[in-house]
Amino acid sequence: MGLSNNVTELFLLGLTQDLDVQNALFVMFLLTYIVSVVGNLLIVMTIIASPSLGSPMYFFLACLSFIDAVYSTTISPVLIVDFLCDKKTISFPACMGQLFTDHLFGGTEIFLLVVMAYDRYVAICKPLHYLTIMNWQVCILLLVVAVTAGFVHSVFQILVAYSLLFCGPNIIDHFFCDMYPLLELAHTDTYFIGLTEVANGGGICMVVFILLLISSGVILISLKTYSQEGRHKALSTCSSHIAMVILFFVPCIFIYVRPVSNFPIDKFLTVFYSVITPMLNPFICMLRNSEMRNAIEKLLGKKLTIFIIGGVSVLM
Repeated sequence: MGLSNNVTELFLLGLTQDLDVQNALFVMFLLTYIVSVVGNLLIVMTIIASPSLGSPMYFFLACLSFIDAVYSTTISPVLIVDFLCDKKTISFPACMGQLFTDHLFGGTEIFLLVVMAYDRYVAICKPLHYLTIMNWQVCILLLVVAVTAGFVHSVFQILVAYSLLFCGPNIIDHFFCDMYPLLELAHTDTYFIGLTEVANGGGICMVVFILLLISSGVILISLKTYSQEGRHKALSTCSSHIAMVILFFVPCIFIYVRPVSNFPIDKFLTVFYSVITPMLNPFICMLRNSEMRNAIEKLLGKKLTIFIIGGVSVLM
């Protein structure tokens, strides 16, 4: 049915109403956003520029880093600007845009992590057939499937939101538009809709998380047949993937795997999986993957050399 005529905009309460805390959070989130975008784009550029990182694993890692950079950009700038505004308002179409992009990139990341887990399973459990199974046509197909699944998930959210009737109040105790806060404002019976939301959001998170844990267990068991050096290399890539999975899924499960309700901690958990986790992922990659570290050092070394030579040429 959509938004009623007597409600033309929504008011967001944000993370806090304390002005001093808002100023401190403005600086913190601005720095976090810059580090997140620079770190993730550095991973993407390094993989593109490094022939040694041409395997499917790094292709999917570059896709994940790109999604993290875009995901941060859909959330963080709005949050940062809101810290400077006394009145945080948003129109209904803009609210729907936030809802769509959040679930599009969040959903795509969920399914991309599944694809990355499958890639690691084939690489470790079927190493002799890895390049045959994970050829580039299959990689592109898996990426398209992940993006499509994220798109379908986000479209479902929009269809549900437009089916609701809003007549007031129009105050959302959050820093952006998400489905659970919107359901609390709706003037319709949301019991059945709430169950479908738990199944669509929480169910997906829970099922995928369990599957990823099972696949990680199978991979770890299969490492017994590896040499010590091979086991160490495989553990490094698997541990970084497991860390990404836990950082992203645990907050999502807490928020979405429950009946429709809102708690004050939800806002900070949302910050964690949508702002903090995208910032941490590049550091996890660099800390646990020596090939990635070496490639980044080479890339930055080349760029620094070109910059110095260019500077000297200008001065001369």
